[in-house]
Amino acid sequence: MSGLTVGDVVAERTVHLTRESLVRYAGASGDFNPIHYRDDVAANVGLPGVLAHGMLTMGLSVETIVPWLGDAGRILEYGVRFTRPVVVDAEAGADVTVVAKIGAASDDELRVDLTVSHADTTVLGKAQVRVRV
Repeated sequence: MSGLTVGDVVAERTVHLTRESLVRYAGASGDFNPIHYRDDVAANVGLPGVLAHGMLTMGLSVETIVPWLGDAGRILEYGVRFTRPVVVDAEAGADVTVVAKIGAASDDELRVDLTVSHADTTVLGKAQVRVRV
C-alpha cells in the first residue's frame, strides 16, 4: 500500500450482466420486483427497460477492489449515490465498468473513488470506499 498517490488506478474491471444474472441475484437477495426481469412491467412504469438491481451494481463495484486489498475486512465504509439505471437488454445484456482510483491518502487510511459506468454513462455517483492501510 505504500507509494500510492492520489489518482493512482488500483483496480479496474468490466462485469457483463445478463437477465440470468438478475434472476440469480433476485434469488439470493429476495428482491423479486418484476422491473428486474419483465420488460412489460418495466415499460408500464415508464422505465427504459429491465433494470439491474441497484444493490447488485453497488456490490459488484466494491468487489472490484477486494483482490487488490487482499482482505475485504479492511473496508471501513462504503457509500454511493444511485444516479442512473443499468438497463439489461434481453439479448445483449449490459456491461458495467468499474475503475478504482486513490482519492485521498493518510498514514492509516485510503479513500478509493470508484467510477462506475454503463453505456458511457456514470451510474453510481460519489462512490467512495474508505479502507484501512
